[in-house]
Amino acid sequence: MLNDEELVAQSKVGNLEAFSELVERYQKLVYTIAYRFLGDYEDACDAAQEAFVRAFTRLHTFKGDCSFKTWLCHIVANVCRDELRRYKRHPQVFWDDGPVAETDLNPQFILPEEALAAKEDEILLQNLLNCLPPEFRAVVVMRDIQGFSYEEIASQLGCSLGTVKSRLNRARKYLKEGYLRAREFASGAGVAAAGKGEEI
Repeated sequence: MLNDEELVAQSKVGNLEAFSELVERYQKLVYTIAYRFLGDYEDACDAAQEAFVRAFTRLHTFKGDCSFKTWLCHIVANVCRDELRRYKRHPQVFWDDGPVAETDLNPQFILPEEALAAKEDEILLQNLLNCLPPEFRAVVVMRDIQGFSYEEIASQLGCSLGTVKSRLNRARKYLKEGYLRAREFASGAGVAAAGKGEEI
């Protein structure tokens, strides 16, 4: 099996089969990233397709300063941020038709009730993520899902390192607090507190 560098080199000279191999290798990852950004199945599919089109048309600009995977992740992030800026929307998510990220637990190693709890957590966290303003959602996805450094994120978003860290901290705090509130409510404690007129 050829490695990414060899496939990129062949793709640059017009070998479409080589580029198709790259697409097959990374289509799940690209789609998952797009879905995390956009929260909609069809939009994520469109964004993933656009990312591969951009990658192919701009392949001549790829100099190998980073891995092809990292370069492709930057492209799909840019496509999704363009989409969010264009529509200025916060889509609703239904995870029944959603993707399975590469970092998800393998169901064969967990009990059915644990699988259900994990799926519920994924639904909750994705919905909380979708409630974030696009600029905050971007730093969470780029840092915690794509694994980019603070410096890379600041460069990509055109903002300072301090802004990236501030947005990430605020976004993580929101996600954590929202998750805990929802779990408290689901366990019954939130219902009791609400009945007493207490803030959840």
